[in-house]
Amino acid sequence: MSEETVNAEGTATAVPATEAEKQTAPEAQQSVLPKRHLRKTRVGEVISNKMEKTIVVAVVRRVPHPKFGKIVKRTKKLYAHDEQKQCAIGDLVRIEETRPLSRLKRWRLVEVLKH
Repeated sequence: MSEETVNAEGTATAVPATEAEKQTAPEAQQSVLPKRHLRKTRVGEVISNKMEKTIVVAVVRRVPHPKFGKIVKRTKKLYAHDEQKQCAIGDLVRIEETRPLSRLKRWRLVEVLKH
């Protein structure tokens, strides 16, 4: 049999009373599984595909100017891994963060959105 306790918010939670119930509690099973962080994804335009299995993607952000508040564009060039060499210059692609693949490559191609 399990007992109930009331939290500070006023919600009741079940507390296992016996060792058998403690082992089968859902909280104990969830803590064993490793938590995986979500990876960043960006959408950008391919500006170069001249390297072997590597593309350069220009990602444009629109941010307010720190002093004047006007919306300005900030462009960042990211190197991404393209295993099948399927991208051409001008394609709109989605890339995802990954482990370091080389000195500059930290992203991989997820999908080509528009040719």
